[in-house]
Order: sequence, then structure tokens, then C-alpha cells
Amino acid sequence: MKAINYKISAVLIIFLLIIVSCLDLEELNINPNGVDPAEAQPFLLMSTVLTYTGQNVVSLGFGDLAGVMQHTQKDGWSGGHNAYDWSDQNWGGYYGILRNTEEMLKKTEASGLEFYQAVALIMKAYNYGMIADLWGDAPFSEALQGETGNLKPAYDSQKDIYIGILGYLETANTLLSKSQDQYSDINPVQDVLFRGSVMKWRKFTNSLALRYYMRISSKESSLAKTGIEKIVGNPSQYPIIRESSDDANIDYVGNSTSDSWPCNTTFDVSETNWRRLKMCSTLVEKLQELDDPRLALWANKITTPLVIDQAKPDDYDEIVDGKRIIAQNVADTYVSTYGVEIDPDPEYVGLPPSWSILPQAYNLCPNLEQAPINPHASHINNMYKSPSGPHLKARLISAAEVNFILAEAALKGWSAGGTVKDLYEAGVKSSMDAWGLTGSYSDYIEGEGVAFEGTLSQIIEQKWIASWTSAAEAWFDYRRTGYPALAPGKIVKRNAIPLRFYYGTNELLYNPEKAEAAIQGLETTSFSSSDGKNSPWSKSWLLQGTGKPW
Repeated sequence: MKAINYKISAVLIIFLLIIVSCLDLEELNINPNGVDPAEAQPFLLMSTVLTYTGQNVVSLGFGDLAGVMQHTQKDGWSGGHNAYDWSDQNWGGYYGILRNTEEMLKKTEASGLEFYQAVALIMKAYNYGMIADLWGDAPFSEALQGETGNLKPAYDSQKDIYIGILGYLETANTLLSKSQDQYSDINPVQDVLFRGSVMKWRKFTNSLALRYYMRISSKESSLAKTGIEKIVGNPSQYPIIRESSDDANIDYVGNSTSDSWPCNTTFDVSETNWRRLKMCSTLVEKLQELDDPRLALWANKITTPLVIDQAKPDDYDEIVDGKRIIAQNVADTYVSTYGVEIDPDPEYVGLPPSWSILPQAYNLCPNLEQAPINPHASHINNMYKSPSGPHLKARLISAAEVNFILAEAALKGWSAGGTVKDLYEAGVKSSMDAWGLTGSYSDYIEGEGVAFEGTLSQIIEQKWIASWTSAAEAWFDYRRTGYPALAPGKIVKRNAIPLRFYYGTNELLYNPEKAEAAIQGLETTSFSSSDGKNSPWSKSWLLQGTGKPW
């Protein structure tokens, strides 16, 4: 019986091999349950490009770059987040998005769909901008040519990529210059960003241009000044995002792990990803100093305050009326063990940046397991346990960012459509509006440390606060300005905030000649010498010769 079964199996295998050998490899590579890119309509590609881009923004700005910019810290599996212990950083996901975007652009150019053509150019600009921001020199003019045999594309300079994407945005603005009813085939359901609003897309386009003009302002001041003044000086031709209602946000749907807020506890029933994230003391203490109402929205209060009672006998440690009362020697032992003071704040306590190899022990946490519930430190707000919600968004660019860019431009003496004071205050108000705190603005803007002082450090500090959950943009600002003046923690890979991502293993293995040429264009610093030039502490073109941030 077994022999017969073996013979039947062998015959079936041979038959299947004959059938398969008659099929073209491209036919075999088609997912019967998916959308063939060759057949996909532009609006189907659009939704994929937008959602994946939004996920990358949150992955960076709520992930390890939130640790770098000291918004949050982790008390479990914390090396990359707290201490800059980064390893391989490949850009394949960004170029994957760009492949879809390029396919979308080809289809729209062939069919004359100007709206979708503009969207494709905008998203090419956004994703190439992220690549240039994160790595430096990268494939651009020869990128996405694998189908024509170019598997080892040349790297364009970081400068040329920025100038190229500004060209994309200029073209996109022109393509979007007609009235809404002059565009056909817009599918608002698939437009998860602006629901098919041509004007909102146009504002997004020109706001991104402001971002990149300011990005290069230290290296190409004349170009940046001309570009910003061109946009601000002609609002009918170059509308921009000035109100939070126009913010470029993508909502999380919350139906599955892939479309839910990343640390939600609906699909992660262990709560690990939520529990290991704590507020960073740098942000907490700044928000407390400014009496900032956003703190209560972003953070949980501690559940059990610590009280040091010098009258208690040695080793006293008891919970009394919801407070943990400890003797002075208990606090002293903690300080001598970890080298950091107890924080007795009764409401909000953040973890210091990269303060220990055992971050879960902070503030006498009684539970030293990985990612514990710490009753003496502030977890991020409970709303981040949800898969979706009114504040759970991928924030691509905001009115707050745009107004702060214009305030900085005005501070430089450029024509920016208002005074430095008015534009700074508009930035603060836009952030308050975006988080549903409009009623708190009037008192807040008059507060000590918030009331206008006319300094770049104050503008960038408020921009850093407003970048909560999108901290990548705060990192890019820090690199070119040195603000906010962040100090690295005690347990860090290098005693300085990093400046860029490593070129990844894939590039070093499969495109070594071009990757090595890009690496040689980096400038080493005293913090990058042990890595060689391909280091997070080396300077790309954008920072070379600026003296920033250190």
C-alpha cells in the first residue's frame, strides 16, 4: 500500500512540475488575493502609500527618536531608545513606499489625472526627504530602476535630494492650482489624509516646502530665504497650513494590529509595549515648569507618591493613606546604589534619560521585572492603550510646525507674514488647538517661560514640545540649532546626541562602491572615531561647517 501511495505522489509531483514550468515567473508572482500593481488604480496605491508613510512617522517619532529627544524613556529592552545603542538601519521600507509612489506617478502621468500626479510627487518628496534627513546622501536620481537593470544606483548628495524634492513640491503646487470641481476621479474614501480636498493637499505641499527650506537654511541661506519669502509673499498661489484643522494627520482605524496605535493593549494583551514606555523627566519637568496643560493629556499621574520622613526609624518603608513613607536611610541607600536622587513629586515623575542599566528600578520601583508597572513613575496616558482614538494620529506636519518655522524665519529678519511674536504665539496656539486645549491657551501664553522672549531657543523649545509623538522633526531641528539643549544620560553609547542613521548592511553588501563613496563624504567627530565614518555621530553635508549641534 505504501509503495502505491509513493508512486501516486511521485506522479502528482511530476505533473505539477510540468504545469509550473509552463508558467511565466511573473504569473507565479501575482497574489490572487491582492492588487496587481500593473492593474491597480491610482487611488488604491494612494491609500497604501499614505498609511505606510504615516506608520513610519509614528515608528520614528513615538519610537526610538522619542527617546533621543527625551520625550519618553523605556524601562525594558531600552538600549536603542534610551542609550542610542543602534545597530542595522536599512532604508528598504522607505524605498518600498517609493516604489508604490513611482508606480502611481507613472499611471497618473499616462492618464492625465493631475490630482493623483500631484499626490504622488508630494509623497515622493516626503519620503525622499525622510531618507535624506535620516541618512544623508542616498539613491535619488537613479533610484527605483531595478526593473531596467540598475541594481546599484548612484547616491545623490544630500543637498541635491533636498533641492530635488523642492522641485517636486513646486510642480505639485502647480498641478493643484485649479478649483476642486476641475479634477476628475478623486476617490475621497481612499484619501486617508484629506478626503480628496484639493486645497488641503495644496496647503500640505507648500508647508512641506517651508520645512525643507528651513532645513537647509544654515547651508543655503539665500536659497532658503528666497523660497520662504516666495511662499509667504503670495498666499493665493502658495497657500499653507496655518490652522490645526488643516493638519496633515492620518487616523488609526483600530481594526487589527497593523492599523492600530503601536502600543495598544487590545491586540497586545500582555500590555508590554505600553508598560515599558514611561515619560522622560526632561519633558515632564519642562512641562511642570511651564504649567503646561498638555502634560495631563500625555501622561498618567503616579499612583503612589513617595515621602521621605526623617522622623521614621531606619529601614521604615510602609504604604500609609496611599503614600509610600520611607525612612531617610532607605532613600540614602537608593542614592548610593544608583547615583540618582529620589523624586518625591506627588503627581508626575519622569525617568531620567538613560540613567541606569536597570531603568525599571527608578524611584524605588518595587517590581524589577522587565517593563513593570511602576507606581512611582509616570506611564504614558491610558489613551495610548487604545487601538484608535481622537488623538491617536500619524502627524505628518502641523500648523504648529509651520507657524514656528515662520517665527524662526522672521527672527532671521526674513519676510514671514508677521512678527516673530505673533508667529510664535500662533505656533503655541495651534498646538493647543490640535490637542483640544484651546481654552487653556490664554493663560498659558502669559505664563513664565512661555510669554514671548524673542529667542530661537524659546521657539525651538515650544516646537519640541509640540512634536510629541512625532519627535523625528524635533531631532532634525536639534541637529541644526542645538536646541533644546539636551544632555545625554549616564549610560549611553556615546556622550552626545546622535546625528544620523547608519548606512545599513544591505547597502554595504550589495552596493558597496556607491555606499562607500557616500560614507567617505561624511565628516567624523570626536564621538564617531571608534565607529569609523559610518557612524550616527558623523556629520552629513547638512551639518558640516555649521558648528551645530555640538
